[in-house]
Amino acid sequence: MNQGEKDLAVFQTRVRQMILRFKELKQENQSLYAQLDENKLQIEQLQAKLAQREQDYEALKMARMVEITDGDLEGAKERIASLIRSINKCIAVLSDEK
Repeated sequence: MNQGEKDLAVFQTRVRQMILRFKELKQENQSLYAQLDENKLQIEQLQAKLAQREQDYEALKMARMVEITDGDLEGAKERIASLIRSINKCIAVLSDEK
């Protein structure tokens, strides 16, 4: 085997190695793109869940506010009536002092 044939054999070996490496990298690239697509899908699903949870939270918060308002309506009326009586007493005392 002369030097030219040796160089050709080395070149062919290097080309085969490069082709094998290219195939490996191509497969890895496809795998990474598939994983990226899965992650994007998962992110979209999680964002949809988050939006739904936020809507549920706002609905529950509103329901709780309505519940408190209904339950405290009598208590609030009593406190307002008490405040009005106190104000009326103060006005009466101030009117008598003049």
